[in-house]
Amino acid sequence: MKQKNRSNPPKASRPNTSRQGASRPSASRPSASRPSASRPNASRYTVKETTELLLFLIHTSKLGRNSAKSMLARGQVSVDNVVVKEYNHPLEPGQTVSVSRERVVEETPLVGLDILHEDEDIIVIRKDAGLLSISTGQDNEITAYRQLMAHVRAKDPKSRIFVVHRLDRDTSGVMMFAKSERIQQQLQNAWQEAVKERSYVALVEGNVKKAEGTITSWLKESSTLKMYSSQRQGDGQHAVTHYKTLQAGSACTLLEVRLETGRKNQIRVHMEDLGHPIVGDKKYGSRSKVLGRLGLHARVLAFSHPTTGELLRFETDIPKSFLAQLKPSSSEGRR
Repeated sequence: MKQKNRSNPPKASRPNTSRQGASRPSASRPSASRPSASRPNASRYTVKETTELLLFLIHTSKLGRNSAKSMLARGQVSVDNVVVKEYNHPLEPGQTVSVSRERVVEETPLVGLDILHEDEDIIVIRKDAGLLSISTGQDNEITAYRQLMAHVRAKDPKSRIFVVHRLDRDTSGVMMFAKSERIQQQLQNAWQEAVKERSYVALVEGNVKKAEGTITSWLKESSTLKMYSSQRQGDGQHAVTHYKTLQAGSACTLLEVRLETGRKNQIRVHMEDLGHPIVGDKKYGSRSKVLGRLGLHARVLAFSHPTTGELLRFETDIPKSFLAQLKPSSSEGRR
């Protein structure tokens, strides 16, 4: 499988294709909003000479002044596929002005996430730490689910998305949503077979003596909703976690963690079992607050596409804040 190293902003590594994951474009001018969607009912005009947008519309599209102003205000006019609302927006020869007969619904910018890939069946995102995957029941919570639902419905009001798996609020990284209940069920029912690679990086407290290893236990949930390990076979859900040291610092160790099973809080519990809780994870034994967040990041997700069978692989950068904690102390640097 051909892979591409990830750099900021995130990109998707896709075998046998050059198409990249989608990302949120930004406007280059204060007067322009995000790029417009395709407009099947739009009329297009090529700018021949330097002028201003309102004058161009009046003289070229034969719109009355009031009609042209109204269409600009409603976001029905774009310049080179970017919605523009300013009357005096400057035009240069060679630019294309599109006038839509329908009001354009502009998307609200996404907060705390980037879309890495989107097709008819799935959406793959990179989630920031601090963003909920789905709602906890409170009104007006900003979640990945709610934002992506608005995203797909901006194009088709009947569209929906469905949760395939979750990341804890304070865990960043790659996650996937389905765009139909059928695809959701297909992925969830065949998760172990569909997912070819799923790895995390964890910044843990202390120096892990054993460079690599496997942790096995049975996980159960307490009445306080905290997961804990049992070594008694069958006493809970079987959980297997593999880890390998990537880099060691003076007070922390960066581990690559691969899941053989995907249980709730599995990595967090198993790192506590190892005697090296994840930095910032007070719930599971951490006393360190150096990051200001949980030191856990879902770095890689590779899976077979539920419809095409194509192998898709998404890899994100290790957070810079993790790497910053691995620098040697000043006293070590002088030795």
